[in-house]
Amino acid sequence: MRIAVFGANGATGSHLTEQALAAGHQVVAVTRRPGSLPERPGLTVAVADATDPAAVDAAIGGTDAVLSALGARFSKESISTYSASATAITEAMAHHGIKRLLAISSSIADPDWQPTGAHFFNHVLDPLVNRRLGRTLHEDMRRMEDVIRGTGLDWTLVRPSGLFEHPAVTDYRTERTSADGVFTARADLAASMLRELTERRYVRAAMGVITTAVKPNIAKLIWNEAVKKK
Repeated sequence: MRIAVFGANGATGSHLTEQALAAGHQVVAVTRRPGSLPERPGLTVAVADATDPAAVDAAIGGTDAVLSALGARFSKESISTYSASATAITEAMAHHGIKRLLAISSSIADPDWQPTGAHFFNHVLDPLVNRRLGRTLHEDMRRMEDVIRGTGLDWTLVRPSGLFEHPAVTDYRTERTSADGVFTARADLAASMLRELTERRYVRAAMGVITTAVKPNIAKLIWNEAVKKK
């Protein structure tokens, strides 16, 4: 399958690109920084700002599916990266007749999500990191979800929990709407997207993804995801 990956050189997008190539897919890596992606068989680099409709339209022509791993940093200011890119991508897909879309969102987008037995996370980390530091980011994720839901595409909204780095794919679980768990390894997130691309279990639905085999160091996670990236 020939797939377009937005955010291909990002933290999750790099896992997605590597795993897709290893699985035999042809990948069109859409990025604003082409120099960060070395040339290799099966990979085509398309230079585009994901919020630029004309550039996005030119980048995805001839692909069979689009996977968005776009991300933004926490900010006190309003964020529009997710919703603006979703608008540009879905309009370009409609223009080219491309139906399959998977876009990374967050478990936070589910208003009823609260992991079972995770007292410290539910009462300390979630209110501080997600609801306060990440408020504007998650507001735009919800706008992105609304944009995508309003299309006639075969979409899947992919909702991981707290993202962390792990070098290899481990055991993970997917559930409709959101998954009952606190953390998701980026390698597992990428693997779940590629599996859903072909299995199509969550078409026109949200898919929660959590890692069940390993857990991150909490202090390191907060530093890397909420402090170091600011």
